[in-house]
Amino acid sequence: MTAPPATRLVRAPSRFPGEVTLRLSSRDGWRRLSYVTELSRTHGDLVELAMPWATVVVVSHPDDIRDVLVTHGRSMHKGRALELAKALLGEGLLTSEGEFHLRQRRLAQPAFHRQRIGAYAEAMGRATAAVRDRWRDGAAVDIHAEMMELTLTIVAATLFGADVSGDSAEVSEALDAAFRAVSLGFAAGPLGMALFKLPLPSTRRFTRAKDALDAIIYRIIAERRRDGRDRGDLLSMLLSAQDDEGDGSGMTDRQLRDEVITLFLAGHETTANALAFAWLLLARHPDAAASLHAEVDRVLGDRVPTLDDLAAMPYTRAVVAETMRLYPPAYIVGRRAAAPVTVAGQPFPARTIFVVSQWVTHRDPRWWPEPEAFRPERWFDEAAAAARPKFAYFPFGGGTRICIGEQFAWMEAMLCLAMLARRWRVEVPGPDPALQPIITMRPKGGLPAVLRRR
Repeated sequence: MTAPPATRLVRAPSRFPGEVTLRLSSRDGWRRLSYVTELSRTHGDLVELAMPWATVVVVSHPDDIRDVLVTHGRSMHKGRALELAKALLGEGLLTSEGEFHLRQRRLAQPAFHRQRIGAYAEAMGRATAAVRDRWRDGAAVDIHAEMMELTLTIVAATLFGADVSGDSAEVSEALDAAFRAVSLGFAAGPLGMALFKLPLPSTRRFTRAKDALDAIIYRIIAERRRDGRDRGDLLSMLLSAQDDEGDGSGMTDRQLRDEVITLFLAGHETTANALAFAWLLLARHPDAAASLHAEVDRVLGDRVPTLDDLAAMPYTRAVVAETMRLYPPAYIVGRRAAAPVTVAGQPFPARTIFVVSQWVTHRDPRWWPEPEAFRPERWFDEAAAAARPKFAYFPFGGGTRICIGEQFAWMEAMLCLAMLARRWRVEVPGPDPALQPIITMRPKGGLPAVLRRR
C-alpha cells in the first residue's frame, strides 16, 4: 500500500464571506462536484470546509478513504444527500442505519450469492435480445433512455419476477422528478427536509412521482402475496424471510416497499448510466470498439452469454471498469461521524461530515497515468494494479455499506454490452453531453445517438 504523505489539514479559503456555503450548496450538481474537485486538486488530500450548519472534510487519498469507509465504517452514518433521499426510499438498504440496516442486509444477502446471480443471466439475456432485435439500422435514438428501459426490465424480471415494460416511462419520469427534488433539498442545507412539507411546485412534483412509484410497487407486492409461490427471486426471498438472528419476524409491506424501490434505483439507474457512457466512449474510440467487437464475436458467436462466459471476456470487463473509472455512476459519498474519529492521523469531533469522491480519486494522476484518457488496456497492467492503493478505485463504495449488488451489476453491464455489441455499433454524432450529477451521474438531457448494424 502507498503510504499517504504527511497530512496537513487545510481549511478551504474564501474569496468572500459565505463562498464555501454558496458553492457547496449550489442547485447545480456539476458545480458542487467541480468545487470538490478544485479543492482536492489545489489544497491536498484533506480539506476542511466550515459551513454554518456543519464542518465538512473532503478526503481524497485512498488510504484516508479507507479510514472513512472501512476503519470507521460502523461509526459513520450516511451523508445528508441520502438522508434527504429517505423521503423517496424510506428505510431501504441504501438509507437505513445501525442494527435495522444489518437485519435488512442479512435478509437480502442470499439473493446475491453467485449461484443465484448466475440464474439471473437467462432473464438478462431475454431482455437484451428483445432490445437487440427491436433496434433498426440508421435509427436515431436516445441511447441513455434505451439503456434505462433495458435495465428497468431486467431489474424487475430478475429481482421481482415482474413485467413492468408498460410502466417503464412512468417509472423513469417519476425517478427523474424525485431526483430533482432531492437535489433541490440538498441545496437548501439544513432546511432541505422542510421543503418536502411546503406546497411548492417541486414538492407537488415529488409527491406525484412518489405516489406513482408506490402504486406500481405495492401492486407487485400485493400480487406476489396473493400468489404465494417461491419464484426464486429477491422478492420471494424477502416475502418469506424471517430474521433468525433477531425476533424471527418478517417484513411488513412498508419494509418490502422500501427495499423494492431502493433496488429499483440501484439496479436500474446506475447500470443504465454506466452503459450509456460506455457507448459514448466506444463511439469516441474506434480502436477500443474494434477490440470489444472482436472479443464478443469470438466468445459468443450467436448465443446468449452465461455467467461462465464473463471470465472469457476480459476486454469487455475492462471497458466497463474504465467507463466506471471515468464516469462513476455513484460519484460522491458522504458520511457523518456518529462519534469522535481519527482520519489521516487527524482527530475530528462527532457530527463531522466526510466527503469522498469517486470522480476525484478515479481521475487522480498519482494513481492513473493519463487520467482523463479512456484506456481499457490499463486494466491488464498487473504491476500498476499492484502499486495502486485499494481505494484508488471504488465505484461500489466500501466497508460494511459496499453495494450488495456489485456482482449483479458487473454481470448485467458486461452481458448487456456484449450482446448488443455483437450486432450493433452506436454512433454519437454530437458533442459529449454535459453531466448531471444528482444522486447518480447522468448525461444531462440524454445521449442522442445513431444505431449502425455491424
